[in-house]
Amino acid sequence: MGLISTSVRATHLVTNAAWFGGSLFGAVGLNPASREPDTERERVEVSGTGWERWGPVQGAAIALHLLSGLAITADNRNRVAGHAPTTATTVAKTLLTGAAVASSAAAYAYGQRLGDASGEDGHPKNPQVAEDARSKLAWLQWATPALTGAVLVLDAQLGEQQRGAAGLLDRPW
Repeated sequence: MGLISTSVRATHLVTNAAWFGGSLFGAVGLNPASREPDTERERVEVSGTGWERWGPVQGAAIALHLLSGLAITADNRNRVAGHAPTTATTVAKTLLTGAAVASSAAAYAYGQRLGDASGEDGHPKNPQVAEDARSKLAWLQWATPALTGAVLVLDAQLGEQQRGAAGLLDRPW
């Protein structure tokens, strides 16, 4: 395994970890913390500021994850095409990655809608739009970490499929 291959694989894993970790932090930490301020406008500002700061990092992580995934697939094209378990895992991973991109994009869009619908005086400019965005975000905030976590599991499975002899953890105790 060469330096370039190792670098591409490391980029793929680290960027997925950033995508997973950032979205999980949003669901567990930032979004609940943003409910602490007194007014709706302050709540939206806290959440919005956090996501605006994280957004470029997450966007770069997603882009690099997709590019490195394409490079890994191209590098392993013979194994992906000729080994049925690898083919199945790669297809599942691709579908989950696509769903994670879609959930991240949808969360971004609904976050923008919520911010745009928030009024200056603590009352939403458009309560129906704000409530619709809030209800969609309530489940989207969990969709992205669930999907990216599943992609991490499939990455582990793909790594196991490349191994040769059974390792220490595979021995019966």
